[in-house]
Amino acid sequence: MAKTFVLPVRPRCCERRGRLRTTVLGALFSLGWLLAGQAAFAQSGEELERDEVVDVELVLAVDVSLSMSPAELAIQRDGYAAALVHQQVVQAIRDGVHGKIAVTYFEWAGETSQRLVVPWARISSLSEAEAFVAQLTAIPARSARRTSISGGLLFAEKLFDDNGFRGMKRVIDVSGDGPNNQGAQVDVTRDSVIGKGIVINGLPLMTNSGLTTAFDVPDLDQYYVHCVIGGPGSFMIPVNEWSQFPEAIRRKLVLELAGTGWPEPVATGLPVRKAATGGAGYDCLIGEKMWLNRSRIWDDN
Repeated sequence: MAKTFVLPVRPRCCERRGRLRTTVLGALFSLGWLLAGQAAFAQSGEELERDEVVDVELVLAVDVSLSMSPAELAIQRDGYAAALVHQQVVQAIRDGVHGKIAVTYFEWAGETSQRLVVPWARISSLSEAEAFVAQLTAIPARSARRTSISGGLLFAEKLFDDNGFRGMKRVIDVSGDGPNNQGAQVDVTRDSVIGKGIVINGLPLMTNSGLTTAFDVPDLDQYYVHCVIGGPGSFMIPVNEWSQFPEAIRRKLVLELAGTGWPEPVATGLPVRKAATGGAGYDCLIGEKMWLNRSRIWDDN
């Protein structure tokens, strides 16, 4: 006689317990993720609350490449120092919504040649501006080889991270006397930086009186317009003579900090030029090509 095997039947109560256990575990898992997300959000909110609110977070990015003589480096440094404590600049700061800004100052040259001279500091009064300038003038400028505007922009971009301030706008103020000839392509870097909500303004130095002028471009102002500056309201002021530099710095800072107009100076004629709507029509690799061509000449000799 054939044996009959009867498969054990799991009681329905056990099935219900299994489903209940799965449901509870799933709920606990989801709750864990929710609590973790809330904790991270709360931490982020606390960090924002700890950041001091200012009108502008301003990075002063200053070229110290070998194309500038020691005397020109001194003029440049003294120009920034004088501008920061100038009555019109201090008043522009006070006229802001919050009446204060955050500023840092660094010098750049080649792709990896950047030096932070003055760390982030608040300026809301003449005394705070004077304290910033005291730090700035205590350290002499030091030149270095090559010109990497892109390297300077990338360095400046990182300075905004965890700086203890939260500005209504973030601005990089870059000055230089030549085109990019090392590092990442400058217009590509520019687009990446302004894509993060950072405005780039420029101060092209078209004096052509430094130590090495073989890599100068005659239309450096157009180079800055098409390849360097960018972002909402971005602009640049060209400097054709070093005698114009102090006024150019003052004017530029007032426009950046307050967004107000400035009477057009008749004697010096310093125009304000906005960023181009597109880079088409200008070769933003001109600096790299000039360096390569010059290097080939040296190699041939």
